Amino acid sequence: MQFQQLLYFVAVAETRHFTRAAERVHVSQPSLSQQIKALEQELGAELFSRARGNITLTDAGEALLPLARRILADTETARIEVQELAQLKRGRVRLGATPSLCTGLLPDVLRAFHDLHPGIELLIEESGSHDLVRELARGALDLALVVLPLPSPSPALTTVELLREDLVVVSSASASAPAPRRPVRITDLRDQPLVMFRHGYDLRELTVAACRAEGFEPTFTVEGGELDAVLGFVRAGLGLAVVPAMVAARAGRDLRVTALARPGLRRTIALAHRSDVAPPRAARELQRMLLASRRAGPERAVDTV
Repeated sequence: MQFQQLLYFVAVAETRHFTRAAERVHVSQPSLSQQIKALEQELGAELFSRARGNITLTDAGEALLPLARRILADTETARIEVQELAQLKRGRVRLGATPSLCTGLLPDVLRAFHDLHPGIELLIEESGSHDLVRELARGALDLALVVLPLPSPSPALTTVELLREDLVVVSSASASAPAPRRPVRITDLRDQPLVMFRHGYDLRELTVAACRAEGFEPTFTVEGGELDAVLGFVRAGLGLAVVPAMVAARAGRDLRVTALARPGLRRTIALAHRSDVAPPRAARELQRMLLASRRAGPERAVDTV
């Protein structure tokens, strides 16, 4: 039984005329009649009574008609749904990102994506790069924004560098500047209390590694927080924190932002996906928009001297 045969059968059943049915489905009348005959032979029953000038359904035809209509309707529904996906009218994207990127980079890009494709559902997984790499590898995410180098390099993942970002020091605007009239050196952090992220944050590892490279262990007044909590503790005057410049740009005027002295600290952000599975169409479109953005977002004045 073929789709075209069911289409021709329904056309004849609804027009009760072979010639008009052939015109409706844009085939010749002999071709339509031949396909109806082939369908009857396959089913082992006549579907139409063909009295001269009077085409009626047999009992077998009456039984087949609602089933054929349902098959044709389901086929059309499938066609429309696949077409909508192909045209980015429906679907979903599962995107993973570190908390700092969710705060800094993603809001503007996701807003632009949603404006263009309001029917696409966006599912965001917020976590550290370690967790995101694992979720991406097991197929729980379509794309992930991660910090390079990957914690566990894997040939199963493809990464494309998205941006390189400076890290800066944030402190309470109501407190004294951490290094008056100049950028902050890493050695200046030796005598400064720090508000530190929880284990698993790339920012924690970068900050601690930079301090150890200068020969000292940093002092934490508070540790274990997520990004918003860390910024809140800094606002309260509990200490300094080293954060991405894009986060500082959105942090508010109650925080002072001071550059790090050269060579400073930078991190590399990459867009990752599985190498063995092509991302869905909607994910590829978001990937394109992220790669096109290529910059950190709104700028904010940073104390450098």
